[in-house]
Amino acid sequence: MNEDKSPLRPEWRQWLAENLALGVKEEDVQQVLVAAGVDPALARAEMAAVGEHPYFKACLQVARHFGWLESLMDVYSELRAQDGGRELEVREGIAPEEFFQRYYFGHRPVVLRGMMADWPALTRWSLPYFRERFGPVEVEVMVGRDANPEHAALQDRHRARMSFAAFLDKVEAAEQTNDFYMVPRNDNWRRDGLSPLREDLRAPRGIIDPGLQPDMMTLLLGPAGTVTPLHHDNMNILLGQVLGRKQVRLVPSFERHRVYPHRGTFSHVDAGRPDLVAHPLFAEATVLETVLEPGDMVFLPVGWWHWVKALDVSASVTFHHFLVPGGNTHLEAPF
Repeated sequence: MNEDKSPLRPEWRQWLAENLALGVKEEDVQQVLVAAGVDPALARAEMAAVGEHPYFKACLQVARHFGWLESLMDVYSELRAQDGGRELEVREGIAPEEFFQRYYFGHRPVVLRGMMADWPALTRWSLPYFRERFGPVEVEVMVGRDANPEHAALQDRHRARMSFAAFLDKVEAAEQTNDFYMVPRNDNWRRDGLSPLREDLRAPRGIIDPGLQPDMMTLLLGPAGTVTPLHHDNMNILLGQVLGRKQVRLVPSFERHRVYPHRGTFSHVDAGRPDLVAHPLFAEATVLETVLEPGDMVFLPVGWWHWVKALDVSASVTFHHFLVPGGNTHLEAPF
């Protein structure tokens, strides 16, 4: 079949080739296509055409290499499952030595409680507090997110500046929305106007660099309903929840092949409502889940996939300069 004259939509042709290369059975692929309204004869013809295409044959050679790697990752996943790896640990009063040994070096996420007890932010931060102290300050936020499913990867198209008071008005007026959000890429910590907010924070003793310079931390602030899509960071992150609650879902870094990577660090999967017809391998993913309350922190190891949804008006901060034994304070992954 001439590829250029195929009546199958390009996105379905891409989906077809991708799933066949991933090893999904032909009958399962055909079933999905037919359920989407594709004529069964056309579905069979398209699969036959894909199988004969020289580009697809080269793709299969690459897929076999990655298949071996995925098999190794599956072994890691099974080993972690036998070691309690299907539960997200919650710890309180942990010593820095144990944190680094078990979680940082062990590449394990963990919820930490009690490490924010000395933060003035826990009692001060509120929308009235922000408005009274910083209302006239100009801030940058991401807007128009609902109109673009790729907003997280195409952030430069969504930047907008306004007064902090105007942003807070939008937050107060909204019920639940993902349309606007102050995210780490807005770099508001680096602007003088909001810098006094950093005085309301404390570095977890023995774990995070106490300097708390603007480039060592980020601020997230927005209404209930904001969603950070499933993605991974290229460095270790410690996220502290100051105001409101957040729902967090995590998938191990070594289950990358089950999350359908997209644009490098993002996933095709909507972890809030996964479509297991379009993304069947996600059904096999290990999904760890928690709800962060004010005062909770979660350690997100480098490469671990995470999806985050604000259940209330929410303010969070993240740190990425760790006091790692040996001096490696800013580990980054090359993927």
